[in-house]
Amino acid sequence: MKFIPAKFLRAHFVAAALLSALFPMGLAAQVVIGSKKFTESVILGDLAGHLLAARGVAVEYRRELGGTRILWEALLRADIDVYPEYTGTIRFEILRDRSISDDALAAALAAHGVGVTPSLGFENTYALGMRRTRAAELGVRRISDLTAHDDLRYGLSHEFLERRDGWPGLRARYGLPGGALRGVDHEIGYRGLVSGATDVIDLYTTDAEIEQYDLVALEDDRRYFPAYTAVYLYRLDAFDEAGARLQELAGRIDERAMIRMNSAVQLRRDSASRVAAQFLQERLAVHAVGEESDLFQVIRERSLEHLLLVSVSLLLAALVGAPLGYFASEYSRAGAVILAITGLVQTVPSLALLVMLLPLFGIGAAPALVALFLYSLLPIVRGTLLGFSTIPAWVRESAESLGLSRGFQFRHVYVPLALRSILSGVKTAAVINVGVATLGALIGAGGYGQAILKGIRLDDTALILAGAIPAALLALALQLAFDALERKLVSRGLRES
Repeated sequence: MKFIPAKFLRAHFVAAALLSALFPMGLAAQVVIGSKKFTESVILGDLAGHLLAARGVAVEYRRELGGTRILWEALLRADIDVYPEYTGTIRFEILRDRSISDDALAAALAAHGVGVTPSLGFENTYALGMRRTRAAELGVRRISDLTAHDDLRYGLSHEFLERRDGWPGLRARYGLPGGALRGVDHEIGYRGLVSGATDVIDLYTTDAEIEQYDLVALEDDRRYFPAYTAVYLYRLDAFDEAGARLQELAGRIDERAMIRMNSAVQLRRDSASRVAAQFLQERLAVHAVGEESDLFQVIRERSLEHLLLVSVSLLLAALVGAPLGYFASEYSRAGAVILAITGLVQTVPSLALLVMLLPLFGIGAAPALVALFLYSLLPIVRGTLLGFSTIPAWVRESAESLGLSRGFQFRHVYVPLALRSILSGVKTAAVINVGVATLGALIGAGGYGQAILKGIRLDDTALILAGAIPAALLALALQLAFDALERKLVSRGLRES
């Protein structure tokens, strides 16, 4: 019978215990606020957070969590308690019933355990936009005018391309030509338009960039887009008091005020937290202290989050992957299955895997840790398998003939010979994890990806670099650390063989 060390088997139970202990990730605050990954949603989240905190409600704010579906599902799972939304999105994308009246909207949401505040006082409607000079050159004022120009280049946001109230329905309503169509991030779409790389983009009518770049929002002459009135959605079962507090913002934010706040953050680089605090002081006489944007503090905080994501997932993967690799080296048929499964996981796009894990683990660090753990398995399993399977047969025979115990053979003969290959697999997994972990910011896991996303949203190169450069340095540092560990643990003769 082949020998499987007991301590390798126990590693599976240690890993399982660590996973179960880590995923709760601490106690939740009384009220958890979420926001989407665009500036206005972040500001509205800060407004809610400051107001509730000023009224004595304990608050946790999870910024820039992604798009509509992620926030809505998080609300239903109680990962968050409140987030800003728009009535047109609720009808089209969430409830998928455009005919619901304003009076019936609250009842329809209540069926899902969700409440809705009255209008905050402004609308932020979808529109198609062009540079004013380009639109004048082509004689385009309305969306229907686009039908005469089938050579225009469209740069539309990914969510708009898929939404029920987005491109598919709009194109059908107006009979728009296909043209050159490209999916881009919303903020990057403005850059493409200004640089001349695209001719038409989707925009939000309260975006600060419309005035900044002298753009024109084309008239929706066939009235395709519904009203997008800003509101807050909140959980009814755990949010009665805070829901009532948010009513104070009803009707207090007009369109010009929202555009000014967007401009302050997007163009003047003020922090969303401070802009929201100033608005509350001016309109509601609510005293709130906004957080300042400190680049070095951002780097410190994101470094700790990123390092925890990488180190914890790598430790768990090593505890599981190394025993699996050894098992695969001892049992070839089982090994083929193990390699096939871990290889299959590696082919799943990282963003898709993160989204698939959300229903199981919710937003935050847990799904990111699971995804990083799964992506780490293949290089560790393969490295361990290679290390043990390439031990020469004569070495094994010599160890047996000397009468060495199996435990002694494993610890003092086989592991030292395989260690270089095992460490190589762990090092590869560590470097992969550093890059993949940046996507965790899309589901509230933090890390360097948070700075990168914010930098893209604000068109702030310094913020993008504040996430990208430390991530690259961390990957390099881990590689050097594993090289040093290999020199310390693996004899020179084995390293040079």
